[in-house]
Amino acid sequence: MSLNYGRHLVSIPGPSVIPDRVLNAMHRASPNIYEGSLIELTDSLIPDLKTVARTKGKLAIYIANGHGAWEAAITNTFSKGDKVLVLGTGRFAIGWGEWGRTTGIEPLVLDFGKSSPASPDKLEEVLRQDKDHSLKAVFVTQTDTASSVTNDIPALRKAIDAANHPALLMVDCIASLGCERFEMDEWGVDLMVAGCQKGLMVPPGLSFVFANERALAARANADLATSYWDWVPRMDPAGFYQNFGGTAPTHHLFGLREALDMLVHEEGVEQAWARQEHFAKVIWAAVETWGADGGDLTFNISDPIARSRAVTCIRTSDGNGTKIRRWCEDIAGLTLGIGLVADTQGSDEWHNSFRIGHMGHLNVPMVMGTLGSIDSALKVLDIPHGNGALEAAAQVISEV
Repeated sequence: MSLNYGRHLVSIPGPSVIPDRVLNAMHRASPNIYEGSLIELTDSLIPDLKTVARTKGKLAIYIANGHGAWEAAITNTFSKGDKVLVLGTGRFAIGWGEWGRTTGIEPLVLDFGKSSPASPDKLEEVLRQDKDHSLKAVFVTQTDTASSVTNDIPALRKAIDAANHPALLMVDCIASLGCERFEMDEWGVDLMVAGCQKGLMVPPGLSFVFANERALAARANADLATSYWDWVPRMDPAGFYQNFGGTAPTHHLFGLREALDMLVHEEGVEQAWARQEHFAKVIWAAVETWGADGGDLTFNISDPIARSRAVTCIRTSDGNGTKIRRWCEDIAGLTLGIGLVADTQGSDEWHNSFRIGHMGHLNVPMVMGTLGSIDSALKVLDIPHGNGALEAAAQVISEV
């Protein structure tokens, strides 16, 4: 018997749950794309997006997923043959570098594995060795959704400064913007990329590049820029169509306006960060309890300080990660994230992890429903686990 006949719950690390308000805002007829309210709405998005990113820098919006933002960041700042240092802490910074290789830059990977954050000390050491300053930038994710690590961006900035190195600090916040504290200007981040489908709670389709003066200056010498990805007309458009390199993504803009109303003007960005952190601790309490007394669940990131507030990666054995996911989806109506810490899809390691996405539009019933479904799967599948996980989670909720 399946119990999966209510509203399906998606607890993956993006796309995140889309609020009904956002969906309703998008459910409307096509607007005039040449003048009037759509232009005013678009203008209103810019300051609010900068509020979320905590920057006074420039912003370009692209009709693209996060990979599009990666390419825009690369083509606007580098020339063919430029070298960049990639801090590997999972999959996605490495993926950003490899994406750049196809455009003509040369990524050099400093790999910290899949269960630990980047070391500022090691970064400083490598940059000190780069006497001729051949490394033009440092690529890093704030949160890598594959490993669920969170990197210490202020510490990495300090390491670059301590090495007296001019490399740009370029940060992927696709999974973390709106979920984790991020202070672009205060932390000295030169360029940041993000997407709309995670902490911003909008269906996939928009991505963003935020740039400070140092990154903007790099554009003057970049020979990789192409017509579509060029951020100059998008940041300072002569006409509305230049904002998006052509026809505007009309309904995504309507949805984003509603989402930013919720995040910036109603809840508040700092309050959202606090809520996300509290829910992360609720989930960690359950996972820690499941792993007690010989339980077959462990954190991929052991240090809580280095764990993401948006996603938690859990390791298992004997293919139990996939077994848990399939039971939750087929029987309970809950979709969990597949394991991405394995090198090869379909390998034993691939099946020995899963991820809980806890980003964006969340409340207590959603989080406890996710945990209750996993707890039921562990019991039905006879997977060794410690008891009392839901009680532990409820206790943390009560401490709000």
